[in-house]
Amino acid sequence: RCSGRVEIHHNQQWGTVCDNSWGLSDAEVVCRQLGCGVAVSAPGNALFGQGRDPIWLAEVNCTGTEGAITECGLKSWGAHNCDHAEDASVVCSGKSSSGQSFRDYFSVGISVCFPLYALSLRLVNGPNRCAGRVEVLHQEQWGTVCDNGWDLEDAAVVCRQLGCG
Repeated sequence: RCSGRVEIHHNQQWGTVCDNSWGLSDAEVVCRQLGCGVAVSAPGNALFGQGRDPIWLAEVNCTGTEGAITECGLKSWGAHNCDHAEDASVVCSGKSSSGQSFRDYFSVGISVCFPLYALSLRLVNGPNRCAGRVEVLHQEQWGTVCDNGWDLEDAAVVCRQLGCG
């Protein structure tokens, strides 16, 4: 499914949306903007993990018919009384490849971690082939792996998959 934490690109930086007043009509706009069908639910409380970037929007007020989240009623950018435990999410009806992150392609996106199994992996910008930033091949493009919940066990899986011990 197309689902994950909602993030928006503003002022050359990705940030999250607070779940204050977040509802199905707001999720409807995000799902449509991303080509992900209709909104199934609009979870709050950082269901898909807490973001780290700024919290750009709070108290989003969409009717559900807008073409983009920026056409909805909004408070000023960055004006909120939230923390990342209140990051808004969407679950849309449309299907996408498991774990696809839309952040690279849209000014609004949903950020979801890639599962490590059944993926082509590589390490880049490290001192040797067994060290560096983890990237995955998805739809013929390399992208990074989000670090929500990343630990030594995940790193060990990557190392084994790449023949690095």
